[in-house]
Amino acid sequence: MRPSLIRWGWRVTEVSSKESQTVHGLTPELVRARVGSLSQVARVDSFTMDDGPSRGTRRIRMVNGGGLDMEILPDRAMDIGHISFKGIPLAWISPAGMQSPNFYSEHGTEWLRTFGGGLLATCGLDTFGPASEHEGVHYPMHGRVGTVPAHVTEARVGETELRISGEVRQAKVFSENLLLRRTFSSPIGGATLRIEDTVTNESAHPGPHMVLYHFNIGWPLLDDTATLHIPSIKTTPRDDVARVGLDEWSSITAPEFGYREQVFAHEFEDELVTVGIENRSLGIRLDIGFKTSQLPALYQWKMADHGHYVMGLEPANVAQVNGLSEAAKHGALPILQPGESVSYTITLSVSEMA
Repeated sequence: MRPSLIRWGWRVTEVSSKESQTVHGLTPELVRARVGSLSQVARVDSFTMDDGPSRGTRRIRMVNGGGLDMEILPDRAMDIGHISFKGIPLAWISPAGMQSPNFYSEHGTEWLRTFGGGLLATCGLDTFGPASEHEGVHYPMHGRVGTVPAHVTEARVGETELRISGEVRQAKVFSENLLLRRTFSSPIGGATLRIEDTVTNESAHPGPHMVLYHFNIGWPLLDDTATLHIPSIKTTPRDDVARVGLDEWSSITAPEFGYREQVFAHEFEDELVTVGIENRSLGIRLDIGFKTSQLPALYQWKMADHGHYVMGLEPANVAQVNGLSEAAKHGALPILQPGESVSYTITLSVSEMA
């Protein structure tokens, strides 16, 4: 049995030499000889929610034929909501769920009322962390970009991969004009997802740029049978609560009633970093890969309360998690010049273990 066909659960006794030259474990010839429509194994579906707090919001569902099934949220900055691998959920979904951005409020911690969790919640594009004031300007908790609807520019199934692209503009008259161009790509029959972002300052003036990728891992992948992998060379607690748990930052416990969140900052030696969670009882591992030249910081959000059982793995472009004003105070605030762009690439991969 050929390894590329085991992944699909197919048994093929004879394949031509042309078919054996696979791309991502498959060839278009092999697949199209066996299906009437490629949508039998891989597809991109678009639909609109019609009820509850998410009414009127768009969804794009990606099914890549290799076991990955995920929802992209165009009305939440092209973030990722539900995601599963071969039927196993990977992300934590909050009690608030995937709401319409119309319910968003930027006051205090009200961001939490519309924080749906999901695999990815983008924080930025000019701040992340708690709300703050700087030079007379209010910057809300985790920024505004996650509530900005996108213009979807591409959603298709190609010969070898699925691609979804969009543009998200965070702008205000007399203030910032930041454009996020985002592309998702996933190989047909594979178990990876590539996120490519480019942020451009389209204002005539320099402006701050902070971004944090809030990945939220949930049960059943997250469980007390799972193992956390973060190859950091230094770990720093955010506050006194985290300091108490510093010696056990890498442990994963069962839910504990009344657990208080702990946040840790991680530093790395290598440029290419992979962090993830492995669950041998399920036989799968989820990894998140990024470059420290693009995203030099990683924050770990450890939360194990009942109903809020989640491990956040959060690459960021600023080693300061206390808001824009604190980043500016410590000389750590990145500034984008007019017309300047910066790019980020993150790869998610799921692997199976024997």
